[in-house]
Amino acid sequence: MEFHNTLFVMSGLYIHIPFCAKRCIYCDFYSCTHLQFKEAYLAALLREMEIRKDVWKDAVFETIYFGGGTPSLLDDQELKRLFEGIYRNFTVTASPEITLEANPDDLTGDFVSALKDLPVNRISIGVQSFNDTELRFLNRRHTARQALDAIERCRKTGLTNISIDLMYGLPEQTATNWSQTIEKALELDVPHLSAYHLSCEEGTKLDEMMKNGAVKPIDEEVSETLFRLLIEKLTKAGFVHYEISNFARRTSGYPHGCISLHNSSYWKGIHYLGLGASAHSYDGASRSWNIASITDYITNVRENPDVLSETEWLDERAKYNDYIITRLRTMWGISLNELRRTFGKVREDDFLEKSAGLICRKMLKNQGDCVKVSLKGLFISDAIMRELIV
Repeated sequence: MEFHNTLFVMSGLYIHIPFCAKRCIYCDFYSCTHLQFKEAYLAALLREMEIRKDVWKDAVFETIYFGGGTPSLLDDQELKRLFEGIYRNFTVTASPEITLEANPDDLTGDFVSALKDLPVNRISIGVQSFNDTELRFLNRRHTARQALDAIERCRKTGLTNISIDLMYGLPEQTATNWSQTIEKALELDVPHLSAYHLSCEEGTKLDEMMKNGAVKPIDEEVSETLFRLLIEKLTKAGFVHYEISNFARRTSGYPHGCISLHNSSYWKGIHYLGLGASAHSYDGASRSWNIASITDYITNVRENPDVLSETEWLDERAKYNDYIITRLRTMWGISLNELRRTFGKVREDDFLEKSAGLICRKMLKNQGDCVKVSLKGLFISDAIMRELIV
């Protein structure tokens, strides 16, 4: 459980809450339905904060993100305990962005009202679709109506920094159905939207359904049509497409878009600490990840913290490849000056040589000092990144 101790100007804190009431067919994040471990897990999280605090004593956390799993399965008193632990053990900026992921059906009137007494100032709601047939297919536990009510409930309570997750590329999904979901999202006037293509990950229920022929993957041409439709509708409505899957609305207070500061930190190479089972951390010199088992996590935190996580020390090649992959996901792209300062002239020359053909094919574009993925290139961005890494 090693970390390279250096002075952090700004950092992000991620807390993994692995509990789910039931599993969605596509999810490959570490989660479980064993809610009987909740109390022991919270105690372990608080203990891990104490274990980590000395190594991260110079970190100043500007963002805090509760992800999962389903963090909204915690009640306000359980969340309060975690916040007390965070502020007791770490340094947090005066006005941090604090995000809580939530399922729509957990956002009851009582729950949302209770959030007013907590420092949560951003809510990320796993809507996925406003089509009940699609929600049933995904094994979501809410309806479209519940999602609409939850969003309105948050807004009325004063929690207006709302992000919603949507999903496209479902088997047999049509452009009409997807367009209706996008239009419904636009009617809600939320400031942030994340949209992810359904992927079939090994070991998931969806993987099993694909293998036994119960469902078939969507055609690639249809997938591209749905992605293009998403980009066109959201950008026309005033959203900034700042990362492949993320869109932020321009407002008077956020002329460049109400982006997720926490998620942006991953793509900008900002250091972050992850707490909880399977949580990942990055300190610029290494990446570490906690054991992906709730019972082993609880036991190791209590009895053997030295084997709580594994560490990968990053050599220059790994750092360079991470830089290329993360920066090209965003609207900011790759700054050639920064690339040269960070990795040297040889790496810059290699990048320029490899990117030249992609620029000619209009998959990449030059904007001043920066190289970015073009709209045409977005549809094959993974292939572009593979061409550019070492």
